[in-house]
Amino acid sequence: MTRIALDIGATKFAAARVRPDSPRSLEAEVGFGLGAVHRADVPASGVWEVCRELLLEVAGGEPVEAIGIGAAGPVDVTAGVTGPLNIPEWRSGFPIVDSVRALFPGATVRFAVDGACLALAEQRAGALRGVPDALAMTVSSGIGGGILAGGRVLTGRTGNAGHVGHIVVPGEEVPCGCGGFGCVEAVASGLSSVRWARSRGWRGSSGVELAADAAAGNSTAQAALERAGTALGRAVSSAAATLDIDVVVIGGGFAASGEPLWKPLRAAVTRHARLGFLRRLRVLHSEITVGATLAGAAVLAAGPGADAGDVPEWPA
Repeated sequence: MTRIALDIGATKFAAARVRPDSPRSLEAEVGFGLGAVHRADVPASGVWEVCRELLLEVAGGEPVEAIGIGAAGPVDVTAGVTGPLNIPEWRSGFPIVDSVRALFPGATVRFAVDGACLALAEQRAGALRGVPDALAMTVSSGIGGGILAGGRVLTGRTGNAGHVGHIVVPGEEVPCGCGGFGCVEAVASGLSSVRWARSRGWRGSSGVELAADAAAGNSTAQAALERAGTALGRAVSSAAATLDIDVVVIGGGFAASGEPLWKPLRAAVTRHARLGFLRRLRVLHSEITVGATLAGAAVLAAGPGADAGDVPEWPA
């Protein structure tokens, strides 16, 4: 029987089969127990149709036993609904679990916000192996996170625990897609940083280009990454003090922007994380390159475990 992992991102879908020996293979296998990864861009309309075709392509006509889903939030895990801020067609809430169950009747579905999947992947085979209390963050088109407490992934009342992209950073009143102002996602995500740089005359169109231009000495690109890194460092400091943790691991495409982002991030942490219990706070770049949300979804698809927190299963 086939098991599938699905990552619902802000701009892309990714899906793959989970190999039969997962999750035990996750620590040893570079591929996190995943087969070939299939990807598709999230369209402006017909979003489910694209996701559906991707899942059918991965399934290849074989019976599907279980599916693990990690989705950009916010989510309502109990209801099986995702409402990613950056997918307008789904923003008011899309019944992803019911839709997947209708596509693969009888399959067990386990669903979590992307940050929880990120924390699972980092705990299983990344920088958080053996770390009971920590924060895992993704900095990409958006910003999300997952919390480890006592060795378990916290899910929270609705499944959104760890949604750190909406920590408000001081000195910023930028409108956020959530309807608020000054959220770190509105300041420091890849999309937000590109938008800020373009408003100041930069002519690129992606976070990858922004990072490359910053490394090449473009002053606007450097300013954009300094602004993003400072905001991230402030958010990390606040989260670390709130959670009483001494390890934060950050992954995601925009987090790979190098020293123009990480130098101001570290400087902000040094300035703001001053409480005694934060003296040994470490902020690490993720070692996972396969796609941490998809890897965490593979852990969900492989079956229930004590480290998966209170992620519901459908059918119960």
